[in-house]
Amino acid sequence: MRRQQLPPCSSGIFWQIERGDTLYKIAQAVNVSLDELIEANPNVDPENLQIGQYICIPAGGQPLPNLKKLPDCPQGIFWEIAPGDTLFNIAQQNNISVQSIIAANPGIDPNNLRVGQFICLPVD
Repeated sequence: MRRQQLPPCSSGIFWQIERGDTLYKIAQAVNVSLDELIEANPNVDPENLQIGQYICIPAGGQPLPNLKKLPDCPQGIFWEIAPGDTLFNIAQQNNISVQSIIAANPGIDPNNLRVGQFICLPVD
C-alpha cells in the first residue's frame, strides 16, 4: 500500500528528502529563506529528516527537478502509483469507489496512470 498523508501545503509543491538533505541546503536550492521553509513545515523536525519524506516548498520557491507539484487534496490522502496499480484495485484496497477517485482528481486519465504519479484519495 502506498498511501501517504502529506503535510498541508498551500503551494502544492513538495520536495522529497534524499540522503544528505538538510533544511538549510533545500532552502538554498529552491531560493527561499530557512525561516520560510521551517514555517511552511511546522510538523517537521529539522534534526530528524527521513529519506523519502515530503516537505512543503513555500510559494515562490525556484522550480527544480526534485520538486513535485501535487493535485489539491483537502482532507484527503495521497496515493503514489506503483507498478500494476489501476483505479479499480486502488479503490478496492481503500474501500472507496472509482468514481470518487476520478471526482477527486480532475483531469486524470484512468487509462494512463504513471508509476510515481500521485493521486488524491478522498476521505469521508
